[in-house]
Amino acid sequence: MLVKLENPSVLGKAVEIISELVTEVRIKINEHGLSITAIDPANVAMVGFKIPKTAFTQFEAGNEVLGVNLDNLKSILKRAGNSSSIILESKENVLNIQILDRIKRNFSLMLIEIESEDKQMPMLEYAAKVELGSVDFQASIEDCAVVSDACSFVVSDGKFIIEARGLNSARAEFSGDEAQIDAENCRARYSLEYLSKFLKGVKMSEKTKLNFASEHPLRIDVRSEHMELSFILAPRVETED
Repeated sequence: MLVKLENPSVLGKAVEIISELVTEVRIKINEHGLSITAIDPANVAMVGFKIPKTAFTQFEAGNEVLGVNLDNLKSILKRAGNSSSIILESKENVLNIQILDRIKRNFSLMLIEIESEDKQMPMLEYAAKVELGSVDFQASIEDCAVVSDACSFVVSDGKFIIEARGLNSARAEFSGDEAQIDAENCRARYSLEYLSKFLKGVKMSEKTKLNFASEHPLRIDVRSEHMELSFILAPRVETED
């Protein structure tokens, strides 16, 4: 297997985000491109990441599965600059990573065996679909994190609300002018610890898509021309904020 990527920052940012949830992953490289799917040890959050084959300038791969330690891979990818390109090449149980800029640098990363079942992002039904600016979503989550450890996503009378209540409270309200809202009235509560980790991924796109339903998992999707990043987060079911 040998693939070349001209914009390694996309892969580097994704690996950094995923490494906050899990320590080891299987990277799949096949005719569709590169993909990672992982569930955190607490079974609270799931992440899916894809780079399509069309984003690579060189792509020679059959059906590869590479087991890697994310901290080690993250450290190597951080050595690539904004103008660098990278080549990933697997040979036996080693992943060779070339960083190409003014000079060519080489790293070798030992591949590891990961004993886990293949995972796929589940197909779920949602009562609420909301698309809003990533900057606005980020600000709303950060506001809530100031006052509580969880926040509620609410759709009420055509408005989308993100709110948190502790001893103090925070609230952001979006109408159809600020967001695309296709939803029936519902309410669900989610951990701000996980949502705050997801914000690094949200920054990778101008728009963020949210799918949720009352006391159901939340799905967050961010996309660009060269990548797809999705998160699923289990709800926090409590009697009262």
